Amino acid sequence: MSADADRIRAAGVDAADRRGGWNPDVDARMDALESPVRDVFEAAVESVAGAERITVVPDAHYPFHPSSGMVTDPAVVGSIVARLERRTDADVAVAGASDERISFDRTAAYLGYADLLERFDATLVDLADDDRVDEICNVDGSPVSVSVPTRLVDDAVIPVPSLRPTESGPVAGAMRTLASLVDCADEPERVPVAATRAVEPAVAVLDATTAYGGDPVAADALFAGGAPAVDAVATSLLGRSLDGDPALELARGPDAEPVAVEGTGIDFDRLRERLPDGDVPPADDPHPAVTTAYRVYAAVAGDAVPPQLEGGR
Repeated sequence: MSADADRIRAAGVDAADRRGGWNPDVDARMDALESPVRDVFEAAVESVAGAERITVVPDAHYPFHPSSGMVTDPAVVGSIVARLERRTDADVAVAGASDERISFDRTAAYLGYADLLERFDATLVDLADDDRVDEICNVDGSPVSVSVPTRLVDDAVIPVPSLRPTESGPVAGAMRTLASLVDCADEPERVPVAATRAVEPAVAVLDATTAYGGDPVAADALFAGGAPAVDAVATSLLGRSLDGDPALELARGPDAEPVAVEGTGIDFDRLRERLPDGDVPPADDPHPAVTTAYRVYAAVAGDAVPPQLEGGR
């Protein structure tokens, strides 16, 4: 994105179509995102212009709906993919990984990625099926060994986390989005740092269109820059202390400068005040929109509704 690791871009998103709530029309959300994605992403496009393959890695996991703020809005990823296809000749993929509960293909279908990407040349990739390469990274003076999907090592990678905390408290962020895709037996606070250094993402884009901080909030903002800097801004927006996140401290180092945010249209103080401070919702008690969305998907696809969603709430 930039040689300056402590400088990121920001842009506000026009919320006129929200009418105070979630807009289920993905095309309307993408229309609202076209200008802010261009504003925050232009320098990143230049930096990946020569790449043969680009892999976009959203915060896409089970079983939360984009309206909850707990996962990346597919419209944000779609807008990024559209920008990449207009400005580069690279093969573009959107990647995630299956886990013991559910395949990534099903998660992508539930969230709407599969239908959305049909309008692009981009493909969905399950990194659980990818070959892996062992990388050794220096973290705080000690080697950390990580097993990384080969695609993430070979491609220009763009993590796109949602603005939310983890169950343990720190921000989910770009570094932890990447860490969820690698295998590493080291101490938890060192894994996100090692994963980020092994992958060397070209840029991170923070989806703060809908954020979660105890409840979903229409934050209507995007940020883009180096992964540690983006995670530092996300931490600040959630009201967390940078000193309270060991991974972020290790990634930025003891002499890190404050992150400079360029761009207009965002009132940081007001946004911080609007984001509540609460726990991550339990996976077995999701937002009601999740139950509705999954039932619609099941009716169309002939698939089963996940058992924990049968009762709604």
